[in-house]
Amino acid sequence: MKMVDKNGLKVSSALLEFINNEAIPNTNISVDQFWTNFSNVVHELSPINKALIEKRETIQKKIDDWHKSNKGKDFDKTEYINFLKKIEYLAHEKNDFNIETSEVDKEISSIAGPQLVVPVDNARYALNAANARWGSLYNALYGTDVIPGSIGKSWDQERAKKVINFVRNFLDERFPLLQSKWHEVSKIQIDQDKLVLISGSKKDFLKMNKQFIGYNGNKESPSSVLIKNNNLHVDIIIDKSSDVGKLDKANISDVIVESALSTIVDNEDSVAAVDAEDKVKCYKNWLGLMKGDLTSTFIKNGKKIIRKLSEDRNYISKDGNKISLHGRALLLNRNVGHLMTNPSILLKDGSEIPEGIMDAFVSTLCALHDFKNKKNSRTGSVYIVKPKMHGPEEVSFTNTLFSKVEETLGIKKYSIKVGIMDEERRTTVNLKECIRQVKNRIVFINTGFLDRTGDEMHTSFEAGPMIFKGDMKKSTWLNAYENWNVDVGLKCGFSGKAQIGKGMWAMPDQMSKMMEQKIVHPKSGANCAWVPSPTAATLHSLHYHKINVFEEQNHIKSRDKAKVENILEIPKADRPNWSIEDINRELENNAQGILGYVVRWVDQGVGCSKVLDINNIGLMEDRATLRISSQHIANWIHHGICKKDQVMAIMKKMAKTVDDQNKNDPNYKKMSDDFEKSVAFSAACDLVFKGRHQPSGYTEPLLHQKRLEKKSIN
Repeated sequence: MKMVDKNGLKVSSALLEFINNEAIPNTNISVDQFWTNFSNVVHELSPINKALIEKRETIQKKIDDWHKSNKGKDFDKTEYINFLKKIEYLAHEKNDFNIETSEVDKEISSIAGPQLVVPVDNARYALNAANARWGSLYNALYGTDVIPGSIGKSWDQERAKKVINFVRNFLDERFPLLQSKWHEVSKIQIDQDKLVLISGSKKDFLKMNKQFIGYNGNKESPSSVLIKNNNLHVDIIIDKSSDVGKLDKANISDVIVESALSTIVDNEDSVAAVDAEDKVKCYKNWLGLMKGDLTSTFIKNGKKIIRKLSEDRNYISKDGNKISLHGRALLLNRNVGHLMTNPSILLKDGSEIPEGIMDAFVSTLCALHDFKNKKNSRTGSVYIVKPKMHGPEEVSFTNTLFSKVEETLGIKKYSIKVGIMDEERRTTVNLKECIRQVKNRIVFINTGFLDRTGDEMHTSFEAGPMIFKGDMKKSTWLNAYENWNVDVGLKCGFSGKAQIGKGMWAMPDQMSKMMEQKIVHPKSGANCAWVPSPTAATLHSLHYHKINVFEEQNHIKSRDKAKVENILEIPKADRPNWSIEDINRELENNAQGILGYVVRWVDQGVGCSKVLDINNIGLMEDRATLRISSQHIANWIHHGICKKDQVMAIMKKMAKTVDDQNKNDPNYKKMSDDFEKSVAFSAACDLVFKGRHQPSGYTEPLLHQKRLEKKSIN
């Protein structure tokens, strides 16, 4: 990697050229001034960043020592809480307050709906996710198990009729007519400012005509009709020449629903970016999204396809005016946390730049292009989601960093909005005080079960062996944590101003189960929840038509609040008496998930994978799932539930299973051919056998080391 001296920094030539020649032009920023100010801020903030990471380790050692000194005693929660206060793990909670964030786009402040997460390093996926603001409900139903029966590639008229019937039922539920049903409608027209639904010779109307927003075409025979419920639009497409339109009584050929209102474009858990080459690829894609000119060219079914960002959607309002609706999801950029450094830039002392500092500057620099063209934010904001912060002091540091970026780039204070990932225990128990540190720029909090469980295990590693992974979802701490996040967000005035989010549906092929289960997220008061694909976003949007999240939030405000002492209920197994069969089954399940994910991360640089589990069910895996699985095995080894040689035998057994599951991947390299020489297998083993001593149980340090090793071999 060629490095260039620049204002006291050594910068990768590839990164330097990208910033100077692609990111900075047309921003009214001087190249020399940027690097001077950037270098000053980096050298000012890097020691603070380092000290915060060291403080994490100091606090963790004190917690480890407390558990060791109390080993064999009955757990005294009052004593434990007093201890956590003494070491400043639990911060003093101050007076109540409301957040003061302003100039927030409505997708965050006032519309509830699905949220996608997409790796930034894949341009095609990023474009698909950005364009997932609108999705075909017909296609989503036809191509998934929500509609029973076989899903074939050829046209199935009977299956199409089932889709039409499903959608008619949805319209009857959410857009009811005065007298008849949508099933009976044979023609749709507009009369003055009313939507007219004709059944034979009878005319009918919406019970609530305010749901009718606009149309395209002419009033006597519109080509599309726009309706709205719970702030979400539905576009009914009418085309009697299409296969579906011919089949349909009213010639409705499709129903397009507003789906992914927002998308997190991810630089963190779902990407494998370890050096300047990788980071520039990520930054270029983000820049293309911010400029609005990102494209991806690929071959599909023998045809060359060029993917680009969708245009806005235009309609005629019911009173004759023009309506333009945003055609793309509002994009948020998830930067990396405070822990990792990156070799793309070296400081004066030769150390690597804290990657989170670099991400904040480059993400915002790229977003300056959007401030002009407003392809993304219409309020002049850039949205940065910040993961893996531990407590109020680290959130305060992020606030300082963002202020320095704003000053360096000459933009309005609080233009950078922040999302707090509530996925570390010290952030959870101090959530109110964390939010206080960024009360003028906060737009998002969420719960993330997997990372949060990983930190739960690591923080309480010395307390004892952890319960089975599957039992975590029923544990006291987890249920309290999920409610606590919503309670605190509402108490701080999030409703109508900021997002409260919930976690990912991890089974992309099981949409029927998702439709049954994921409605709990809007019911919980969350105005966004994560989905793994545009199709899932389209289907999940139906839950937000059914549940008015803002009404739910008003109800939740009056419930009994979750208690911090329940969050601090450690999920350890008291005197476990598990069978060797149950232990091995759990180890095999964890090992398979670890190996299936790590082999693609290390060998192919793929940061997010659909990995087959032990039952051959495809699960979306990223570093969060890896963290929990590796910490779980490491904890069991530490407490004698299993032995190292037992785990190693299982790792080798499951590596062969993973190899077999990937036999049709032409880029795949088998681990079991030579365990000693497989860098991926070595990485997976290190995550388990060295897991006890990884910072906060994070997987990034070992993964980055092994990926760089693999790249050097290639």
